[in-house]
Amino acid sequence: MSDVDPFAFLVARGPVVQATSGGAWIQALLDAEVALARAHADVGTVPAEWADAVATVARAERFDVETLLVDAQHAGNAVVPLVAALRDAVGDAAPAVHRGATSQDVVDTATMLIARRAGGLVADDLDRAAAAAASLGDRHGAVVVTGRTLLQHAVPTTFATTTARWHDGLGQAAAELRRVATTLPTQLGGPVGDPASFEDDWEELVAAMAAHLGLATPARPWHTQRMPVASLAGVWGAAAGAVATVALDVVLLAQQDIALVAERADGAGGSSSMPHKHNPIAAVSARAAALQAPGLVATLLHCTGGHELERAAGAWHAEWPALRSLLRVTGAATWWLNASLDRLVVDPGAGA
Repeated sequence: MSDVDPFAFLVARGPVVQATSGGAWIQALLDAEVALARAHADVGTVPAEWADAVATVARAERFDVETLLVDAQHAGNAVVPLVAALRDAVGDAAPAVHRGATSQDVVDTATMLIARRAGGLVADDLDRAAAAAASLGDRHGAVVVTGRTLLQHAVPTTFATTTARWHDGLGQAAAELRRVATTLPTQLGGPVGDPASFEDDWEELVAAMAAHLGLATPARPWHTQRMPVASLAGVWGAAAGAVATVALDVVLLAQQDIALVAERADGAGGSSSMPHKHNPIAAVSARAAALQAPGLVATLLHCTGGHELERAAGAWHAEWPALRSLLRVTGAATWWLNASLDRLVVDPGAGA
């Protein structure tokens, strides 16, 4: 039987899908290895031509990504088989690969790269949604609507008040994603995070590695102190919340007894049994994707508070799928919200 994800239409939406694919993760691991090799060349611990050789072959398409990801089961992560394959590929330059590092250094650094890249994409999508909200306000802001507090009629207000609220929340979420992206650190601690395997070169090496990747330089290794991951959980969860708020407003304002707004797109929003219905399906889908974020945030925060001694047995591993899913559901929610706002029409005579 086919193993196609039956719910991909909901959560596999937008540019984050490709940015968090298996190939993207392998490429991020390779990028970390290249940066480490170049950092060693910068401080003179390996010849520059060795680092160049690593950089030349470190492209995901040169490797069997599916096999590497399957082989990860044998060591608990994909770095072990990837390093072996990379060393084979570079020949005499093999000593420049993974020099002094441990698997967690590469996995954590790659995770920060994935989060930064995905964050830029979602921040751009949030900006687009904020701009769409502002455009709706420009065109229909003067429409008088009934304000509602605790879902009860309050006093009259304008649609501009609503769209301004949407704009500000989405814009703030984008700004926070970008701010946190500037704080994401590289990881380099060696086998037990002390980082003795780099002798006296650690400070220079980690700074050079971070510079090659555009990541922040940590004060020390953070193998079991997981504030960077906890920060990602918070900011991505908040972004999902900003999207969910707008999506819920659209769903409520599209109710037939309010009917201030409606989504209009060919072939979208129909019912299988009630032809009189026109569902705001893009807003519904945005909300459905965003509502998955809090559980993932909770999982990540639970994991980040449970890393024991020098390397966690399970809590570290549990972070990976939870963070990937959080990036994906937030990215999908933002994509769906853009679809909703792009197709939204306003009825100035609705008397909402």
